[in-house]
Amino acid sequence: MRQITVYTTMPCSFCERLKGLLQARGFEFAEINLSKDPEGRIALARMTGMMSFPQVLVDGELLGGWAEVSAAAENGRLDELLAA
Repeated sequence: MRQITVYTTMPCSFCERLKGLLQARGFEFAEINLSKDPEGRIALARMTGMMSFPQVLVDGELLGGWAEVSAAAENGRLDELLAA
Protein backbone atom coordinates (compact mmCIF):
# COMPACT_ATOMS: atom_id res chain seq x y z
CA MET A 1 0.00 0.00 0.00
CA ARG A 2 1.15 3.51 -0.74
CA GLN A 3 2.16 6.00 1.93
CA ILE A 4 -0.46 8.74 2.31
CA THR A 5 0.34 11.92 4.21
CA VAL A 6 -2.35 14.49 4.96
CA TYR A 7 -1.22 17.97 5.98
CA THR A 8 -3.87 19.78 7.99
CA THR A 9 -4.51 22.83 10.12
CA MET A 10 -7.20 23.76 12.64
CA PRO A 11 -9.93 24.76 12.37
CA CYS A 12 -10.44 23.38 8.87
CA SER A 13 -13.70 21.83 7.72
CA PHE A 14 -12.13 20.69 4.44
CA CYS A 15 -9.42 18.88 6.40
CA GLU A 16 -12.05 17.03 8.40
CA ARG A 17 -14.00 16.14 5.25
CA LEU A 18 -10.90 14.84 3.51
CA LYS A 19 -9.86 12.68 6.45
CA GLY A 20 -13.40 11.29 6.62
CA LEU A 21 -13.35 10.50 2.90
CA LEU A 22 -10.07 8.57 3.24
CA GLN A 23 -11.25 6.77 6.38
CA ALA A 24 -14.54 5.78 4.74
CA ARG A 25 -12.56 4.09 1.97
CA GLY A 26 -10.34 2.29 4.48
CA PHE A 27 -7.13 4.12 3.61
CA GLU A 28 -4.58 4.56 6.35
CA PHE A 29 -2.74 7.86 6.43
CA ALA A 30 -0.38 9.92 8.53
CA GLU A 31 -1.69 13.33 9.56
CA ILE A 32 0.66 16.24 10.07
CA ASN A 33 -1.09 19.18 11.70
CA LEU A 34 0.69 22.45 10.96
CA SER A 35 -1.61 24.70 13.03
CA LYS A 36 1.18 25.80 15.31
CA ASP A 37 4.14 25.29 12.98
CA PRO A 38 4.73 28.36 10.78
CA GLU A 39 8.08 27.02 9.61
CA GLY A 40 6.43 23.75 8.61
CA ARG A 41 3.82 25.70 6.63
CA ILE A 42 6.55 27.56 4.77
CA ALA A 43 8.43 24.34 4.01
CA LEU A 44 5.24 22.66 2.77
CA ALA A 45 4.36 25.62 0.54
CA ARG A 46 7.85 25.53 -0.96
CA MET A 47 7.58 21.80 -1.56
CA THR A 48 4.08 21.77 -3.09
CA GLY A 49 3.50 25.29 -4.34
CA MET A 50 0.17 25.31 -2.45
CA MET A 51 -0.75 27.59 0.44
CA SER A 52 -4.12 26.02 1.30
CA PHE A 53 -5.13 23.08 3.48
CA PRO A 54 -5.55 20.18 3.40
CA GLN A 55 -2.78 18.86 1.20
CA VAL A 56 -2.39 15.18 0.38
CA LEU A 57 0.86 13.58 -0.65
CA VAL A 58 1.08 10.00 -1.88
CA ASP A 59 4.56 8.50 -1.70
CA GLY A 60 5.90 12.06 -1.42
CA GLU A 61 4.07 13.32 -4.54
CA LEU A 62 1.34 15.93 -4.31
CA LEU A 63 -2.13 14.56 -5.06
CA GLY A 64 -3.79 17.87 -4.20
CA GLY A 65 -6.19 19.43 -1.78
CA TRP A 66 -9.86 18.84 -1.04
CA ALA A 67 -11.07 19.71 -4.55
CA GLU A 68 -8.62 17.40 -6.31
CA VAL A 69 -9.05 14.49 -3.91
CA SER A 70 -12.85 14.69 -3.86
CA ALA A 71 -12.94 14.84 -7.68
CA ALA A 72 -10.64 11.82 -7.84
CA ALA A 73 -12.94 9.99 -5.41
CA GLU A 74 -15.99 10.75 -7.56
CA ASN A 75 -14.47 9.51 -10.82
CA GLY A 76 -12.82 6.40 -9.32
CA ARG A 77 -9.26 7.59 -9.81
CA LEU A 78 -8.59 7.84 -6.06
CA ASP A 79 -9.20 4.15 -5.40
CA GLU A 80 -7.05 3.19 -8.41
CA LEU A 81 -4.23 5.51 -7.41
CA LEU A 82 -4.09 4.54 -3.76
CA ALA A 83 -4.53 0.81 -4.34
CA ALA A 84 -1.38 0.63 -6.50
